Amino acid sequence: MNPFLETLLDTPLDDTYRGIPPGEPAVPLRGVAARGWQPRSGNMALPVLTLDEAAFAHNVEQIFQYARSHGAALAPHAKTPMSPQIVQRLLDAGAWGATVANLQQAAVLLRAGVSRLMLGNEIGGAASGARLGKLLAGYPHARLLAFADSADTVRSLAAAAAEAGRPVEVLVEVGGGRAGARDDAAVAAILAAIREQGAKLALAGVATYEGAVASSDAALTASNIAALMERAARAFKEVRALAPHAPLVFTAGGSAFFDHVTQAAKGWLSEDGNAQLVLRSGAIFFHDHGTYQRALQAMDARAGFLVDGQARNAATDFRPALRLWGEVLSRPEPGLAICGFGMRDVSYDQDLPAPLAAFRGGAALPGWDTQARVTRLNDQHAFLAIAPDSELAPGDVIEFGISHPCTCLDRWRVFFGLDADGRVQSAYRTFFG
Repeated sequence: MNPFLETLLDTPLDDTYRGIPPGEPAVPLRGVAARGWQPRSGNMALPVLTLDEAAFAHNVEQIFQYARSHGAALAPHAKTPMSPQIVQRLLDAGAWGATVANLQQAAVLLRAGVSRLMLGNEIGGAASGARLGKLLAGYPHARLLAFADSADTVRSLAAAAAEAGRPVEVLVEVGGGRAGARDDAAVAAILAAIREQGAKLALAGVATYEGAVASSDAALTASNIAALMERAARAFKEVRALAPHAPLVFTAGGSAFFDHVTQAAKGWLSEDGNAQLVLRSGAIFFHDHGTYQRALQAMDARAGFLVDGQARNAATDFRPALRLWGEVLSRPEPGLAICGFGMRDVSYDQDLPAPLAAFRGGAALPGWDTQARVTRLNDQHAFLAIAPDSELAPGDVIEFGISHPCTCLDRWRVFFGLDADGRVQSAYRTFFG
């Protein structure tokens, strides 16, 4: 195991971390299972964020099956968990590499021993390019593929190459709605700038992100993604003309529309014969009870989740793996419960958390109000609308599903893996900076 990961597993967890009971003796990450903690029993400090280990492993299996059946590789976007332990698990499962959004994330994963990265974002100016080069100089055997959507970005990557003392591999980014070259002329300008840099840069392929052109209209989304993929195909042909014998990469694919990508790219990548499709899906491994659940339901409506030629039900094949556990603090009036978590603890940019079950003394609470819902969040409080005659009382523990893993996990320095009995079996450090 990489020395960084070994040291990480020896990190002592004490009650300065959420979830650790106050006064509890410090325990290393690798030793948490011995404590017998179980969030629903109330023997952890709440709130706490947990990962259903079985659901996570199942999701890994599902998306890798999908990728293999389409001849695709996976470079999961590490920005979702920013946990080297999680990234290593995905590499062990067969991931091609990992994707990062910025230099801090790249530095964490390089230190953790990841040897193939995609920088799925523009680097910025020459000073940022030089910082990238200094980072790469410290890892001479690591491979990093960087996006470029302008001649300015190309020059910044050339500055990185000069600082690193070796070429930087460039993916021409085609895009809409966010970054990325908007037309063929912009692609031509990027390629001309790369040629001007000579041996400092190496053409590695083409990148795009289809989620940036999506909308609430399914037909419009499909049309927008198809048009984006057509532009990406033209860009790929231009890159191939300049690198006729090089193994190239085409990368796209978030966690909501990866089926559009694989279907659109299959023909021209197969015709090329020397290119690898790399999907960057990140949230799919965690799934959720909100935005991605709806996304996979929409995928099923278009019969997009095909594995070995057979349509499967993505909305049920993937399982929400994250839970937020909160305690009822107050029943100040009929129809209202105040829970002890808020915007500092859970995502709310897509949906508010969804109550799933309630527990008292570790046992499921009979007569749980299935119509209960979170109506709003403060920094440290969740307002739960319940039936006026609800039996919920202070001290009851409520299990919540979340929406949008990316903006939930970044609120936690540590989250905990649960076994089939809901007991803590593992702990994961995050490195969001």
